[in-house]
Amino acid sequence: QVQLDESGGGLVQPGGSLRLSCAASGNYAMGWLRQAPGKEREFVAAITWNSEYTDYGDSVKGRFTISREKNTAFLQMNSLKPEDTAVYYCVVDQRLLQIRRLRGEHWGRGTQVTVSS
Repeated sequence: QVQLDESGGGLVQPGGSLRLSCAASGNYAMGWLRQAPGKEREFVAAITWNSEYTDYGDSVKGRFTISREKNTAFLQMNSLKPEDTAVYYCVVDQRLLQIRRLRGEHWGRGTQVTVSS
């Protein structure tokens, strides 16, 4: 059973920054999906197991950066907007494309990110 240890998140003002991290118990492609109340689940970002490729959702490009160190992934979120408010789920899979398609094999419990003044 893959274990995911998520941390980060919280409350931040618009324009602020937060960093999420996710430690996995194995070597996988890793990423984040998010879901806001009343909205569909959305792809945020993902990175391959060897950091060779990264991918971002259109709404976060240029503001969020995903990286990893061994089996821990990081999501640096800058220039946060109120519409970034959501529960962010760490997701891992053998393939980055599955995360892109919202079909990651293993999911974390999620962490709340709230952007509000």
